[in-house]
Amino acid sequence: MSEPWSSLPAPLDDDVSACWGSVFPDGVPGWLTAQAGMTTEVIAGAMARSLFLRQSVERHCDQMRAMLDSRPLTEPTTPEYLRQRWREYLATVDGEPSLHSALRQFRRESQFRIIWRDVLRWADLAETMAATSSFADTCIEGALEWLYDDSCEQSGTPWGSDPVTGEDVPQRMVVLGMGKLGGRELNVSSDIDLIFAFPGQGETRGGRRALDNQTFFIRLGQRLIQALDQITADGFVFRVDMRLRPYGQSGALALSFSALETYYQDQGRDWERYAMVKARVVAGDQEAGRVLMESLRPFVYRKYIDFSAFESLRSMKAMISREVRRKGLEDNIKLGSGGIREIEFVVQAFQLIRGGRDRELQQRELLLILEELEALELLPSQVVGELREAYVFLRNLEHALQGLEDKQTQLLPDNDLNRARVALIMGFDGWPACEKVLDGHRQRVATHFANIIATEESEEAGVPALDEAWYELWLAEVDEAASVKWLAGNGYEDAAASYRALTDLRENRTVQTMQTQGRKRLNQFMPMLLEALAQVDNPSETLSRVLQLVEAILRRTAYMVLLLENPGACTQLVRLCSESPWIARQLAETPLLLDELLNAESLYHPPAKAELQDDLRQQMLRIPFEDLEEQMESLRHFKKAHILRVAASELKGTLPLMKVSDYLTWIAEVVLDHVVDVAFSNLVSRHGYPKRADGSACETDFAIIGYGKLGGIELGYTSDLDLVFVHKADPELSTDGDKPIDNAVFYTRLGQRIVHILNTQTPSGQLYEVDMRLRPSGNSGLLVTTLQAFEKYQHNDAWTWEHQALARARGVAGCRETLEAFESIRRDTLCRVRDRESLRQDVVDMREKMRASLGTPESRQDEVFHIKHDAGGIVDIEFLVQYLMLAWCSEHPELTQWSDNIRQMEALGQVGVIPMEDAETLREAFIALRSTIHHRALQNLNSQVAGDAFPQERAYIRSMWQKVMIDS
Repeated sequence: MSEPWSSLPAPLDDDVSACWGSVFPDGVPGWLTAQAGMTTEVIAGAMARSLFLRQSVERHCDQMRAMLDSRPLTEPTTPEYLRQRWREYLATVDGEPSLHSALRQFRRESQFRIIWRDVLRWADLAETMAATSSFADTCIEGALEWLYDDSCEQSGTPWGSDPVTGEDVPQRMVVLGMGKLGGRELNVSSDIDLIFAFPGQGETRGGRRALDNQTFFIRLGQRLIQALDQITADGFVFRVDMRLRPYGQSGALALSFSALETYYQDQGRDWERYAMVKARVVAGDQEAGRVLMESLRPFVYRKYIDFSAFESLRSMKAMISREVRRKGLEDNIKLGSGGIREIEFVVQAFQLIRGGRDRELQQRELLLILEELEALELLPSQVVGELREAYVFLRNLEHALQGLEDKQTQLLPDNDLNRARVALIMGFDGWPACEKVLDGHRQRVATHFANIIATEESEEAGVPALDEAWYELWLAEVDEAASVKWLAGNGYEDAAASYRALTDLRENRTVQTMQTQGRKRLNQFMPMLLEALAQVDNPSETLSRVLQLVEAILRRTAYMVLLLENPGACTQLVRLCSESPWIARQLAETPLLLDELLNAESLYHPPAKAELQDDLRQQMLRIPFEDLEEQMESLRHFKKAHILRVAASELKGTLPLMKVSDYLTWIAEVVLDHVVDVAFSNLVSRHGYPKRADGSACETDFAIIGYGKLGGIELGYTSDLDLVFVHKADPELSTDGDKPIDNAVFYTRLGQRIVHILNTQTPSGQLYEVDMRLRPSGNSGLLVTTLQAFEKYQHNDAWTWEHQALARARGVAGCRETLEAFESIRRDTLCRVRDRESLRQDVVDMREKMRASLGTPESRQDEVFHIKHDAGGIVDIEFLVQYLMLAWCSEHPELTQWSDNIRQMEALGQVGVIPMEDAETLREAFIALRSTIHHRALQNLNSQVAGDAFPQERAYIRSMWQKVMIDS
């Protein structure tokens, strides 16, 4: 008699044979074989297809038996069954810990049922998506109902105006499900995107102490997230992602209907329209939720045909493509070329463009909308048919991948055993047959996506053909003398050196061992590059710079394809590397930055701060806060990409010096804001929120103060960040989580984590070098200081140089209230009445010490001038301005308004501390010196220039120093 696994394809027969004894040590139990359709062959097939099913039977035998007693696996998983089964679990709940346990037990059996039916193809795609979505709805609603009742017992019931009648009524939360949950298309192992809302303002009644409605619903939301997301001994229910809410991670966890409507009307971004297409009330007050969704409809669906949606979808797709290249996700069936996301983009493009006019498109389920697109003749029947077939295939494949181990993944398997499992689930004899069909679907999807949404990057007919001589040169089909002559004739200033560099590259071991396709791409790319180099003034020098990049991408030739298909990007590459070795090095270290060269318009017009915040929010949406490594990598790429734009703009002359510093400072501020959110969220997930004296939980109460160039809005390309951390919480209190710690410890760890995120060297380098020495008591002081201690230190213990530093300090990230409190302390400290003579002597003494240790030695001052540290340099101006600020703020408090040198100089002139003419001349000298430092940084040069540079500026700065700091 053959074994039940003998009919399985290799290597699955051996795999099931090896595990059978441990899964069924006493033979297959009768409660399993007694089920209709449950032959041992079927059971062996299930064990072969899914490790999750195998482990569930082995480890949770009694629970699986109880689940089968409630309903056979041969029957569909309906919403009614799931609700009835949850009520049975709910009957055992007697407190929050048992609620958590019940939810997780319910998940285990529901996942078993859904994955079993899916991998054995007892359920089609429609049933699997509907069952998974209904299960999520049931869990969210079940947890919310219990937690709402419990919260009302503790804090009273929230009351407020009914959104329809205006009557004063009890209020309940509305939970919006976004993405695939909203569309009832959830994966078998997915996270869920939620937004929490409540009808309106008011306060609770009947509790020990009244709470305002927002506080009540924020706390309820926090408990709901814990009930679903927290990992316990029983596992978790869903990973909950709240970053689609207004203002992302920095926004309030729950917002009133009016606040949501105002946000989307005034600030809603294109990507938020895209996300809101699938929004659905999944739990809570359904009637109030319908009112909310109706109020948001005009934001999502325009009354007119809105072709601008194409551009925003292109931008989102480009961002995803960059992520695919960065992470090597070509095998990701969701994000990669021809994947699920491209089908979604095609469908939702039509929804956003025409949904306001064609109300049939105002649905959430993708397959239903495809039918409407065909009926409305917006897409040809053949295209709709191919997109539908591809979507069903890809979603079934996605479920197969996730059903292997109940893990959220869209990556194709990389080992033979899992490939055999997936092929079996998908109904193929082996992986090659499955992969062939998959490739066909992806190619068709990519073609339709390109035809409908993507732009033609270049018209091939308009690209002139390369001279064959460039190919002959690169392929060494002509001798050295002829090659050098050709290079020289095309403007290469050191043709012999360029020829040697090309020969070295050609003989490089990596080139010699390249696969056929990679070698073909290189042989296409190099002639195009050499021809492009002939268009700049210094081809040989630029070639040596660009070859760093070429060597970096030899094993990632997709970047060569990017440049081959986008000659404009290749032109930008050559031009930027010609003008700046610094940019050339950045591109070689991070080839992904080549994506920035695709769009010359955005390359030379960096985004303002609000757009930077939006860009970062979009990039970080799909990265869990707990995935710190990926957060750090993405932040580094974000910074590099935007700094490249600033550098390109400065080289082209579209950004003056002042704007360059503004943009570099904004980039740092946006990064710091996100880092605070990430670090705070990670600590809160472990220890809860720090408590305040009134018993409420802190949102953050933490702020970062920028000193030096960051505080003075004068950041350069390689500047470090001078930071001070403060908070206004009570250090004697503790956090409110399951593992509480003192507030003081919480904020110290928060500071440590922020420094770690910024300072750590990852494969993409360091985000920013951080200097914390300006905090109270320097390196011997606490890493994070309370505002009260900070104020006391500034008034009683700070040195003059620390007050000088405070003149250039300002809040840059964190809690708005804490930042305002810091600004008040700064203003009071700067406005103290000081003895000007004593102050002047302190400043002069400190300046002499700095010049002695950092300036050019006297013996070399005729040869070298250090723009920053030598007499007549930048530091003289900074010390001069700081002295005048400290000496005169008591009489002119308006001087404290600014933290940057430029506006401080202007303000000193306006109030009459120095003549306006002197202020303007100092300002121009300062800009000239700083501009030179910026330009030299782009050339990889230091701040030292010839000894006779800037004679007029230096003479004037020295005369001002003498007049203000010595003679007076």
